[in-house]
Order: sequence, then structure tokens, then C-alpha cells
Amino acid sequence: MAGFRSLARQVRDPGCDLALRRYSLRKCLEKFAPYGHRATWDHLCARAGFGPEDRSPDPARLVAALEELEEARSVWLGYESEFTERRRREKHDGLRRPGSVDDWHRLTWGGFGVAWCDDPRVHPSDPLAEVLRRLIDALEREPGASCPVCGADRLVWKYGLDHEPSSGPVCGDCGILVPRPVLSPQALAYARRGRLLMPA
Repeated sequence: MAGFRSLARQVRDPGCDLALRRYSLRKCLEKFAPYGHRATWDHLCARAGFGPEDRSPDPARLVAALEELEEARSVWLGYESEFTERRRREKHDGLRRPGSVDDWHRLTWGGFGVAWCDDPRVHPSDPLAEVLRRLIDALEREPGASCPVCGADRLVWKYGLDHEPSSGPVCGDCGILVPRPVLSPQALAYARRGRLLMPA
């Protein structure tokens, strides 16, 4: 099975058939899809200016979509590298029990679904790399009360998500499944009850 970089080369290769180039871009999402496969595809198509069902998109638009995906992947791989190094140091220092961020991170290793969007048509509109930077920043600071991606406080607990975990706080504005470790206990409790956080 081809890896991400091999697939990316096919997307860029003008000697490849256009259908293969489009197919290779879709296959890249099996390796890295921050919103999940369908939502990430919808996002890339919208940002690059071609339709999700367009079988003959402009090759330059395919490459633009790939470049956005590659930048986001680079951001995520940098985070994973730092995460691995931190866990190595913690284990060396005798901290064997992982925390809640570590538990969440195990479910998202490789970058699939790190900002899961259960509805493939509802996802952040900002560049993927920027969304991931905001998410990483939130993972590295104290838990807060709002969505780390768009700042909205309309968090609603949803069940039956097509993801693991299958329930959790979903942002009512940008549609991501907000990682539990970035939210305070109060924010999680309000989301479970379907209420907005009241200003302090």
C-alpha cells in the first residue's frame, strides 16, 4: 500500500492520468484526515475550489488541496514528535501513568479525526494547519470553556458519533468533536446538560 508521500507525488505528477491524481489525493486521506475522511475531503474541495464529486478538477486545484493537507500534516507530525519525546522523558522520570491528553492522543495517533466532524458538511473553514495549531495550543494549556478552534461556547453533548469516543462535546458553530482534555469540568458538565456556559 502506498504511503502519504508516494501518493502526494502522484497527485503532483502531470504525467499521471487526472483520474489517478484525484484518486491519489483521496487516498492521502486514508493516511491523514483531521476531520475524518469525508469532512476533510469536503473541506479541501471547498478551499481549493472544486466540487467533491468533480471527476475532472483542474490539476492546479488538486495540488492546492494537497499543499494544504501537507502543511497540516507537517504541523501534526511535529506535535506527535514532541509528544513522543515528552512521554519518553516522563517514563524516564518514573511517570508511567498517562494523563487525559495521552488517553485522547492514543485515539488520534497519525492525525485521523483529531478534530472529528461527524457531519461531513459542517467543519471549520480556516486552513487545516491553522485549525491544528489552535487545537495543539489548547492541548498544551489549562482546560477552558469554549471550542479551541473557533472560540464558540455552543457545545452540545452528542451521542452515536461515527468515531471513538462515540459521544462527546460537539461545537455548535464549527462542528468539531472537542477533545475532552481541552475543556474544564464545568464546560463538560454544561455540554452534557445542553446548556451554554454563563459568563463569569
